[in-house]
Amino acid sequence: MSEPLIVIGNGMAAAKFVEELAARALGRYAVAVIGEEPRLAYNRVLLSSLLADEIGASDVEMKSAQWWQDRGVTLLYGHGATAIDTSIRRVRLASGATLPFTKLVLATGSNPIRLNTPGMGLPGVLTFRNLGDVAAIRSAAGKGKRAVVIGGGLLGLEAAHGLAKTGAKVTLVHLMDRLMERQLDKPAAEMLKRDVEARGVNVLLAAETARIGGRRKVESVTLTDGRIIPADIVVVAVGVRPNTELARAGGLNVNRGIVVDDGMMTSIAGIHAIGECAEHRAQCYGIVEPAYEQAKLLAQRFAGEDVRYGGSVQATNLKVSGVNVFSAGDFLGVEGTESVVLSDPGFGTYKKIVIRDGRLIGAVLFGDTADGLWYLDLIRTGTSVEHFRDDILFGRKFAERAAA
Repeated sequence: MSEPLIVIGNGMAAAKFVEELAARALGRYAVAVIGEEPRLAYNRVLLSSLLADEIGASDVEMKSAQWWQDRGVTLLYGHGATAIDTSIRRVRLASGATLPFTKLVLATGSNPIRLNTPGMGLPGVLTFRNLGDVAAIRSAAGKGKRAVVIGGGLLGLEAAHGLAKTGAKVTLVHLMDRLMERQLDKPAAEMLKRDVEARGVNVLLAAETARIGGRRKVESVTLTDGRIIPADIVVVAVGVRPNTELARAGGLNVNRGIVVDDGMMTSIAGIHAIGECAEHRAQCYGIVEPAYEQAKLLAQRFAGEDVRYGGSVQATNLKVSGVNVFSAGDFLGVEGTESVVLSDPGFGTYKKIVIRDGRLIGAVLFGDTADGLWYLDLIRTGTSVEHFRDDILFGRKFAERAAA
C-alpha cells in the first residue's frame, strides 16, 4: 500500500520535488499537492515578462494538468491548508476536510513584505509576487499612468521593467546606494542603473519612503527628504518573508524560516520543508536554484538514498530589465582575496572574479553572462584555477584552450 505523502504549496519548489520524486519512487507514495492559489504551478521568474506582454499566460505554466494526472498525483489547487495536526498526522483544509499523512513536505514559499508606512493600505498600492499581482498591476497601469516602484532589488527592477513596457511613467525608489546590492558590486550596479534609466525608468537611490499620500486612492509618494512623487499606482517590492504561519501554529521549530536539518527535516520527524520557507543552518534562500537543490535532495532521500544538504552557493543568473546579470559566491572580496576585473562600459560589459588560495570564490558579470554557470561550477567544486589564471576572465573556451 502506498504511503500517504502531502505537499503543502504548489509553487516551483513543490513542482520540482514531485518531478524528482516521480523519476525515482513515486509509486511508493500516494501524493497529494495542496495549493492555495487557484491555478497550476507556474514560474514566478517569468512574471515580469508576462507583465511586459513579452510572453503569454500559458508560457509561465510549469506542468500541465495531464502531467500531474499521469503521475497519479492528487492536485488540490485553490484549496488552502489551515492547520497541521502533528499528533494524528492530518492536514486540515479551508473547506473543513482533513487529509492523512505519514510524510509531509512544506513548500509554502514566502510572502511579500509590506512597509510599515502611512498610506500602505490605500487602493492602488500593490505588491509584485504572483499572477494575481500581475493582473492587478496590469489593470491599474497603462500608457501615461504614473507608477512608483519601491525597492531596487530583483523584484523591484522586474516590476519597473514590466510597468515601463506598458507605457507607464515609472520612478523606482531604492533605500540603498546602489541597485541589487546583494547581487552586484558598485561598478556593475552603476552600469545597471544606466541601462535601466535608458529603458525609461527614473531611478532614485538612497531614497527612503516616508508616506504614501491620497484620499480615496494613492496619489503620491513622499520621501524623507521632502520630495513628493506623483503616483497613480505604487508597487512595493522590498523583499519577501518566509511563509511560516502554518508551521509555527503546528508546533514546528521556526526562526526566520522553518528550521530544517541536513535531511530537510523539521523539528518533528516525518515533516520536511524546502524552498523559500525553509531555514537551513541559519540561512534562508530567496532564489530558485537552492529550492531546486533542496527539492531534488529530499526526493532522493524519499527514494532511499543517503544524501545530505550542505547548503547552496548563492547565485543569480537572470535577465533584469532586459539586461543579463550574474553573480555568485563572495563577489565583493575580503582581506586575503584577489579581485580581477575586465570592464568595457562602451560595450556594456563588466566581469569581476574573486580568487583566494588559487581557487575561484566569487564572480559578478554584467552584459555578457555566457560563462556564468562555468564560474559557478568552479566555485562549487573548489577547482584550482592557477593553470588558467591569466585567461579566466576571457571565458571558458579561451581559458581551457590556453591551459591545454
